[in-house]
Amino acid sequence: MKEFGFIRVGAIVNKLILANPLKNAEELIKEIKNAKKLGVSIVTTPELSLTGYTCGDLFLQDKLLSDSEKALQKVLEETKKLDIISILGMPIKQNNQLFNCAIVISKGEILGAIPKTYIPNYQEFYEARWFASSKELKSHDIEILGQTVPITTDILFQDKTLKEAIFAIEICEDLWTVTPPSNNHALAGATIIFNLSSSNELIGKQEYRKSLVSSQSAKTISAYIYTSSGIMESTSDILFGGASMIYENGSKLAENKRFEIDSNIITADIDVLKLANDRRKNRSYMNMAPNTDYIIIKVDIADSIKNLQRDYKEYPFVPSNEQERNKRCEEIIEIQSSALARRLLQLNNPKCVIGMSGGLDSTLAYLVIIKAFEKLNRDNKDIIGITMPGFGTTDRTYQNAVDLIKEYGATLKEISIKEASLLHMKDIGLPENDRSVTYENIQARERTQILMDVANMENGLVIGTGDLSELALGWCTYNGDHMSMYAVNTSIPKTLVRYLVAWVKDTTTGKKKEVLQDILNTPISPELLPPDEAGNILQKTESSIGPYVLHDFFLYHFLRYGASPKKIYTLAKYTFKDSFSDEEIKKWLRVFIKRFFAQQFKRNCIPDGVKVGSISLSPRGDLRMPSDANMEIWLNEVNNLDK
Repeated sequence: MKEFGFIRVGAIVNKLILANPLKNAEELIKEIKNAKKLGVSIVTTPELSLTGYTCGDLFLQDKLLSDSEKALQKVLEETKKLDIISILGMPIKQNNQLFNCAIVISKGEILGAIPKTYIPNYQEFYEARWFASSKELKSHDIEILGQTVPITTDILFQDKTLKEAIFAIEICEDLWTVTPPSNNHALAGATIIFNLSSSNELIGKQEYRKSLVSSQSAKTISAYIYTSSGIMESTSDILFGGASMIYENGSKLAENKRFEIDSNIITADIDVLKLANDRRKNRSYMNMAPNTDYIIIKVDIADSIKNLQRDYKEYPFVPSNEQERNKRCEEIIEIQSSALARRLLQLNNPKCVIGMSGGLDSTLAYLVIIKAFEKLNRDNKDIIGITMPGFGTTDRTYQNAVDLIKEYGATLKEISIKEASLLHMKDIGLPENDRSVTYENIQARERTQILMDVANMENGLVIGTGDLSELALGWCTYNGDHMSMYAVNTSIPKTLVRYLVAWVKDTTTGKKKEVLQDILNTPISPELLPPDEAGNILQKTESSIGPYVLHDFFLYHFLRYGASPKKIYTLAKYTFKDSFSDEEIKKWLRVFIKRFFAQQFKRNCIPDGVKVGSISLSPRGDLRMPSDANMEIWLNEVNNLDK
């Protein structure tokens, strides 16, 4: 999994015997071996994990310091055959000074020592009594157990093969300062930050700790692994709870249970390629990068992940938590409706003209117009909802469209496109029994022409209904439903449209609620081919272009994180293992790539429309892509999957 950017990290809270380094070494060895069994490639321990943080003036005792070195030697010997990088905490002597350090070891070697920079000396903390700051270092080399290693805060550990896998270290208080060292570490290239900490428990402190770790990982666009001393530290005045957590770019991947007596470990799989992609996209990220010379130490990070240990949602655009989802839906419709209201004000409040099909997309766009009119205190009669029955229109969708227009008090117009379409077919010499794409597009363009002309007549603005997923796949008729005067759904993926309509449904009652529910139950279709003999929808979009749940998944990982087809396929296999076969995923991934590249010409001339999420396909905003880009290298990767 390392080829896709995944590194499994771990955070240990060790059961401590205070001021007994050799006993602590035994426990740490056991837990490092356990971490290896769990597939961890890099594991960290708390601050001063070999001695304990609360030794006080015992840090001035030669015996404690010498036994710390013996304990380190013991860990080195017992773990040298393990393919794992371990980070230990211990006091280190140099030039008549004592430093609170993180020691990085692997396969019997000491790779580096990182001293703490910010030494707390206030309230319950008085570390400056024993420890010097990294700023007081007199040399950046030190001999430990016969090995000469660098000792400095400015060390990056970089994997030899996965160049984006770079980790750095800071210690406890370093995180709590105005300018944490991890800021510079990240700007220098570190995608993974470890923090060895001893943070005591106070009422409300855990939430603040979590907010610090979350915000620091987001600010630095990094993975942040934090672990703190447990309850076996001294309790003379304070208690340590053993908090550990792993965050990636602001999102929590793992968190332990505090106040445990026994040792415990949390693990998570970090996607360093995703982090690196986000940094490249953020062109201001490196603007303030300091000219700091870092020591780069090359390391072998084990490729030990057998099965991914992280969730990839089937619906990446949709929050899984219901409360969060409802909040998100409300905010999205606020953004959509506010943007439309602003555009209407700019144009001296024209009427709104919308084609109503009885499907999800036109329903959402219509509900957004309703909300915009509410903001502007306008009469819904100035919303002109036009139903345009064609050859594929079913009684079900027609009636839902009519009912929806009436229930919200908009103006209903019904204009059949059948006669005009037949006449056009005759004019261009297309047989009446033809069911080609021309037959379908004639209807889509006829509907658009009606909307545009009615808008001219009524001093109106044509509101587009097409969504993000349709744009990604080019599933629209060029200069037909592809075109409008303002497109409110342009950055809403199909899988999210359903939830937005459902949210509005759940906030209303009566006939409106019934109509919206039936729209939600209706199969997705452009209704451009005649229905079956029973009058039911025959043309189903997903039968032609594939399941939107897959296409939205592909789109999210392709554009949001720049993932390769092979990585997308691997993630999809993992995520949809119970829903789609490997062959189905490959088939529809191939369709996605072909359509995404081939249909860029449509996206390069889409109407204005507001961005609401992390992805937009606007040529004026997020996607500056040439229409004639060659898709060969992406298709070839799909075609060679599993070879």
